[in-house]
Amino acid sequence: MAGDDLTASESAILVVLMAEAREVLSTELRDRYGLVVRKPQRDKLTRLHYVASRKSGPTYALQLDDKGWVRMQSDLDFTLRGASALGAALTALQAHLRDRVLGRSGCATLAELFALTDVRAPAAEPSGSLTARVVSAYRALADEPGAWVSLRRLRPFLADVPRDDVDEALRRLSRSEGVTIAPESNQKTLTEADVAAALRLGGQENHLLAIGV
Repeated sequence: MAGDDLTASESAILVVLMAEAREVLSTELRDRYGLVVRKPQRDKLTRLHYVASRKSGPTYALQLDDKGWVRMQSDLDFTLRGASALGAALTALQAHLRDRVLGRSGCATLAELFALTDVRAPAAEPSGSLTARVVSAYRALADEPGAWVSLRRLRPFLADVPRDDVDEALRRLSRSEGVTIAPESNQKTLTEADVAAALRLGGQENHLLAIGV
């Protein structure tokens, strides 16, 4: 990811979206934090797949994408002329979240650490059970049991695990009672990130997971 040439402002946008850990409107970012995400910044971060964006009325809805969560595990440059103390503070915060807090939290990734609900596998599950982590991540993302959750939203919680291992865990899970993995019925709504996160299963590309149906 080195060489992505992120500016201090673009790096700061990633930090805010990490802290929010949800889809948030640009207008809300402006009103709550005074953060204005301009079109060139949004386009660049979307092109890098660090941010997922979609039009929502007169504004845009933004969310840290799978590669964005992975990018947050590496150093960011917050150097900004005339605001060296602010840049130093953000650099220290990111480094210590990653190197100290994350290790003590029991979470495997920053996506898990900032999830709005606890996504760690229950103690009753075998230590390090990947299937249990998938289920826990689903429960954190689903509005209710049986609700559809896109694999694009799920994968960042497992960014520390090789893609092939996650895919195999999903395939095992699909054979369990009450679990459905299915393609998006309206293919026109799929983004590049949705396509990239799809799971090949049953001879087709699948984009959605439901547990508890």
